[in-house]
Amino acid sequence: MRPARRRPGVVRPARRWSSGPLRLSITRIFGRKCLCLWHRGRSRAARRAPTFGATTVTSSTSNSLSPAPVGGPPVTGGPADGAPASATPVWRGRGTRRIGVRVLSLPALLALWQLAAAAAGNPSFVPAPRAVWDQLVLLSTTHDGVRGYSGHLLAEHLGISLRRILIGSALGVAAGLVLGVVLGTAPWIRLVAEPVVTFVRALPPLAYFSLLIIWFGIDETPKLWLLAIAALPPVAVATAAAVHGAPTGLVEAARALGASRWNVIRDVVLPSALPEIFTGVRLAVGVAYSSVVAAETVNGVPGIGGMVRDAQRYLQTDVVVLGLLAIGLSGLLIDGLLRAAETRLIPWRGRT
Repeated sequence: MRPARRRPGVVRPARRWSSGPLRLSITRIFGRKCLCLWHRGRSRAARRAPTFGATTVTSSTSNSLSPAPVGGPPVTGGPADGAPASATPVWRGRGTRRIGVRVLSLPALLALWQLAAAAAGNPSFVPAPRAVWDQLVLLSTTHDGVRGYSGHLLAEHLGISLRRILIGSALGVAAGLVLGVVLGTAPWIRLVAEPVVTFVRALPPLAYFSLLIIWFGIDETPKLWLLAIAALPPVAVATAAAVHGAPTGLVEAARALGASRWNVIRDVVLPSALPEIFTGVRLAVGVAYSSVVAAETVNGVPGIGGMVRDAQRYLQTDVVVLGLLAIGLSGLLIDGLLRAAETRLIPWRGRT
């Protein structure tokens, strides 16, 4: 068949870029992969399930699906997701086992802690769990006119530190995201700026905190700058690597459809790089959280890091341990929230 000839004198309008066709094609590609994975998991589950009342799916040249009962009456319906009913108790059993192991590990750790405290015999070296619990009660209430620690409750110390971490991490993540996109899309800027980012990432927070105090004083500004600088390199490095490793086929397809440079970055590069970017954000928040004690070494009260540093000067080991536990538990909560947000906002992670 001969291709159609163009009429002389007729100028076709320039094709305008629209992200609709590309998004539709990407969705179709992802959908086919997910469908293949679903069929594969369904066939494996069907092979593991008992044969009574099961159905065998056969394919022919007309791609028709015909149920074939094995060892029982014909089955007219099933679960909405197509999974056998016997697979649910297996997953429930595994989840119950994991929860049980985690619940039982807590008393075991407390018992080991009590044994270590009894073996040490010095509360200033290893405080007992009961002493830490008593400090938790004292620092969370008002006793004999004394309100918490240094006039602030434990929740207030933790809340002020979390506010500093939130502001500093937000500034560092935003700057790192922009810098990472620039480094991933402009090779000559990456050649110049990447050693600087690596140099800053290698510095410990206390190395430049003294310089920040000289520049900005001892108020909130140097603390926020410290947390922002600590959170910037992980996001910048992860974003640059993810943007630089974007799928070449999708990028070329977008350019073939007439996409501009900004359209390619917005509709192709950033969606494919979001999983790695979220990993960098989690690392950045963790680094900022670990740097809060260094940020609150100077004029850090109220603040959980300042409370720990102040209690360390007076050998209040139970208060130090309580502060560390508060930092660790709140860090676990923040990481769990980030994981939930990642699962909700990036459902295609691991499917491409």
